[in-house]
Amino acid sequence: MARASEFTAPLDDVPDRAAKRMEDKRTLVVAGVNHALHDGYTDLIYVLLPVWQAEFGLDYVALALLRSLYNGALAALQMPASQLAQSLGARTVLVLGTLLSAGGYALAGASGGLIGLCAGLLLGGAGGSTQHPLASTEIARAYGAAARGPLGTYNFAGDLGKAAVPPLVGFLLTLSGWRTALWVIAGLGVAVALGVGRWLPRDPSSQSEERKGAARAAQAGDGAGARPGFGLLVAIGTLDNAARPAFLLYLPFLLQEKGAALTTVGLALSLVFIGGALGKAVCGRLGERLGVTRTVLLTETGTAAAILAVIALPLAATLILLPLLGVMLNGTSSVLYGTVPELAPGGRVEQAFAVFYTCTLGGSALAAPLLYGRLGDAAGPRWAVVAAAATALAVVPLMLALSRHLAGGRAAGRA
Repeated sequence: MARASEFTAPLDDVPDRAAKRMEDKRTLVVAGVNHALHDGYTDLIYVLLPVWQAEFGLDYVALALLRSLYNGALAALQMPASQLAQSLGARTVLVLGTLLSAGGYALAGASGGLIGLCAGLLLGGAGGSTQHPLASTEIARAYGAAARGPLGTYNFAGDLGKAAVPPLVGFLLTLSGWRTALWVIAGLGVAVALGVGRWLPRDPSSQSEERKGAARAAQAGDGAGARPGFGLLVAIGTLDNAARPAFLLYLPFLLQEKGAALTTVGLALSLVFIGGALGKAVCGRLGERLGVTRTVLLTETGTAAAILAVIALPLAATLILLPLLGVMLNGTSSVLYGTVPELAPGGRVEQAFAVFYTCTLGGSALAAPLLYGRLGDAAGPRWAVVAAAATALAVVPLMLALSRHLAGGRAAGRA
């Protein structure tokens, strides 16, 4: 019957629908490549932390602050980036943001000291603030009620960047200094920015008013009455996103204690991020079978157990465990991101994504230097990593509370 209805549909509607599907796929591909670059930009910092510690004589608090310069700017400017896109268009803001991130790393590579490095990281984070809320919203608008899967693919692409860029930088460090490595990475960013400008189909402003209205109506229906659930979702995302960098901040130093060289550290981070990319897909399917609550409880308790195992195991066993740890460490976010459109207060998806990313990334940026950095200086990397495991476990009671809002709802059944 479905095929018969296609034959009876107006002939000019068929190419329109085919063109729409191709355009949506192009939106997803371009947004995914941009996401891969920016997530790679964010996490390549972990490979460079031991290098910067040796060159500038920094303690753990200072290293955490360096990372938080990037993530803090990235978090603080999420909502301003969304507002800017309303006047300039998402495509323009995404291109400018990517160029700014590339320029930040170019400045850091050209700098002669710590001040220039800090300025470069701030600029890089400011540019990175554009892509999460705008690209996520573009995908949600393009795919409508079927956006959960494409959003998972978008998040998966980010982990591919995490798996590719840090080991690339680790390899470049064996051939040249860290400044030259950053210039190469900056050039890659310029190429991606040009690609976004060339191939991203269109800005939100070019959508028809009818499509906007239909999207708003559908989103409002999904998000009605979801305010308490959205607040809990944000809190869970904040804790999940704090545990991840708290562990990754100290992983290079734990590995060096076990005898790892810089290239091994880059490989280890790559193993974590490859596992994280797989976790986005695996946890999405687990969510469909087990539901949001059971999936999140499984990934967070598994994360805590695996982090504690990393502390105790020798180097070879740790490297074997890291991909599995990555699956659980990053898998939770796949479920959480896909639930944002359905729990968005009043159906305002773009604002919901901006709030969600601001809180989750901002909490991470603040917790790293203020809590985990000080703990690392006071008690050492091992106890700071134990605190990261405890942070993952703190998600459990909040997820149980959120399950009451999801019970019987579409978000619980489909996530």
